[in-house]
Amino acid sequence: MWPARALSGTVRFAFLAVGVTTALLPFVWMLRTALGPPQNALGMSANPLPSSVSFRAFESAWRAADLGPALLTGVGVSLAILALQLLTAIPAAYAFAWVPFRGRSVLFGVVLATLLVPPQVTAVPNYVTISAFGLADTRVGLVLPFMTHAAMIFLLRQYMTTIPASVLEAARMDGLGTPRTLRRVVVPLCAPAIATVSVFSFLLSFNEYLWPLLVARSPDIATPPLALAGLTSRSSALPDFAQLAAGSLIISLPTLLVFIVAQRRLAAGISGTGQGD
Repeated sequence: MWPARALSGTVRFAFLAVGVTTALLPFVWMLRTALGPPQNALGMSANPLPSSVSFRAFESAWRAADLGPALLTGVGVSLAILALQLLTAIPAAYAFAWVPFRGRSVLFGVVLATLLVPPQVTAVPNYVTISAFGLADTRVGLVLPFMTHAAMIFLLRQYMTTIPASVLEAARMDGLGTPRTLRRVVVPLCAPAIATVSVFSFLLSFNEYLWPLLVARSPDIATPPLALAGLTSRSSALPDFAQLAAGSLIISLPTLLVFIVAQRRLAAGISGTGQGD
């Protein structure tokens, strides 16, 4: 029995090591390319360390892509989208989980069905609507189409169904109405799930490329992916891969910081969102 258990642990460790290596290789390549000489950007080497270290590519990418304003815009837009999504998803998830009303299952099915619609399908109708209201090339126009998300509603609803009914009944007996029950009881209990969907929402919004490409015409409201893409469109020659790698590392810092801050609640939320009925 002991050899079998040891073999099972070895196999799992091997799969984990392969997965971690596969996930980290692109970052190792980007770091090596950004810090190494430009002429070695496309070279492959078993040595992960560059032959010489230089931060020229980081300085060049920061200035050429104007990454400072782009990062501020990206973070601001992502936080605004996150706030709106939480304001709409938390009450909706609570209603689907605990408020009985006619047609609840059908309506919840309709919400889930929207997940089957690719965002590319709704991009043009959304752009026409935003343009009709004069919100094209504005930060508001970048935010409004993403003010709610069906996946967030679903995940929060699944987590809320794990709350014991006795807890909500005790809140009602204490005289708490639905809004105060939601604010004082449900939201604190769902903090891990809220942290989870918040991280994913921020990542998706911050890395969104198609919608800002349609709406953001002026460089002043360019998001980080747009600013980085501009590095490849300024010249018909082969792009500076060291500069691109440095820019990619720079714009990945906010998402990395968000993940580090929320990693504990993220793990707890992922383990709990699939336990609902």
